Amino acid sequence: MRFSRLVTGLTFAFMLQANAAPVEEYAQYLPDGANLALMVQKIGATTPIIDYHSQQMALPASTMKVITALAALLQLGPDYRFQTTLESKGALSGGTLRGDLIARFGGDPTLTRQHLRNMVAVLKKQGVQHIEGNLVIDTSVFSSHDKAPGWPWNDMTQCFSAPPGAAIVDRNCFSVSLYSAPNPGDNAFIRVASYYPVNMFSEVRTLAKGSSDAQYCELDVVPGELNRFTLTGCLTQRAEPLPLAFAVQDGASYAGAILKSELLDAGIDYTGHLVREKRQNAAGTVLAQTQSAPLHDLLKIMLKKSDNMIADTVFRTIGRERFNVPGTWRAGQDAVRQILRQKANIDMGNSIQVDGSGLSRHDLISPATMMQVLQYIAQNDQQLNFISMLPLSGYDGTLRYRGGLHEAGVDGKLSAKTGSLQGVYNLAGFLTTASGQRVAFVQFLSGYAVPPQDQRQRRIPLVRFESRLYKDIYQNN
Repeated sequence: MRFSRLVTGLTFAFMLQANAAPVEEYAQYLPDGANLALMVQKIGATTPIIDYHSQQMALPASTMKVITALAALLQLGPDYRFQTTLESKGALSGGTLRGDLIARFGGDPTLTRQHLRNMVAVLKKQGVQHIEGNLVIDTSVFSSHDKAPGWPWNDMTQCFSAPPGAAIVDRNCFSVSLYSAPNPGDNAFIRVASYYPVNMFSEVRTLAKGSSDAQYCELDVVPGELNRFTLTGCLTQRAEPLPLAFAVQDGASYAGAILKSELLDAGIDYTGHLVREKRQNAAGTVLAQTQSAPLHDLLKIMLKKSDNMIADTVFRTIGRERFNVPGTWRAGQDAVRQILRQKANIDMGNSIQVDGSGLSRHDLISPATMMQVLQYIAQNDQQLNFISMLPLSGYDGTLRYRGGLHEAGVDGKLSAKTGSLQGVYNLAGFLTTASGQRVAFVQFLSGYAVPPQDQRQRRIPLVRFESRLYKDIYQNN
């Protein structure tokens, strides 16, 4: 029996209720070799309903955002806002600003080009026509690498893992169109909208339709300095352009080029150079500013849509605000652990959190530790207003179309954060059962793999597993 291979070495199974199935009865639907750790507990209870490998360390993936969000609320507060300012230490006289114009970026993950344009318009209204000095891009709120340890190299140019630096404009993501050449063998060509300050080069070979080379010739992008990118590989001839999107690798250079363009469009020039400032320095007089929406609004987007950019800028900001140092991944890690211990009595134990998003393959946490976080949230939700920020099964966010939960009949009754990486399907959240009981649950599922010929139906085992598990939890508690 295939199930016996899955549970070799297990000594016992825990029951949902006396009349419900052991966990292994649900696990039998999973692909061979899958690893499951599961914990279910009533809110406020000390004894779990299910404790199945709850001490087993696992990749949290995006369920890590639950921990990041809680630490952010406890440290920064729901009304915290990211600030972006245009400052100067010089004086304005006769239309000339005699001193550097400093653009101080604060890590706002929602900053747009329109926000920068609006700030430049404020300068113009104040009479600024010339800047006798440099245009300084200040990114000193963060330091060290903008990419967290353990992020897969092949994700680096994907927009969902755009480096969360201090300077972010339009999510540091840009789009291009790739056109096949009329003649096979010639290079495909790229069109980039002029408002994106990037340079794209094509080394993509055009293939004739049906070419045998197409099977193993893949597109790849090679990033260079100052947001220069080279596309390589092959593209089969096609009538329509291929739309592509990539992550900006140098946020400061990108933001600086956009701000320079907006100043020129407004008729404001400067005599110096475009320079970057990484060191902390004294503030100048604020000439124009913009700010993000309140933190609670950002966290709702982060949790509903599993937004990595928000999670990781918030994570670095927690470290900066907690220790009054430039935000780093290490400062964020230490801050979150300290905040949860001191303000929520949550012991992270030997958990590893190197980022706020859960993208890192270095992150590790057990269901038991995550359960501590969920219990605290549920018992303090009147103050935190946290659960409403989570995706609601069958209604919104990353749970809107979760097939297994829909089949389980829990639409509108289950709020949870999803967590997905290659081979990982996690859930962490809350369910109101048929009897009105509120329970918290943590599902860490990894090592999920199906044969190549089954890829189109790879989620079917997951749907069967989740539909049966959550239906029983819902009906029997």
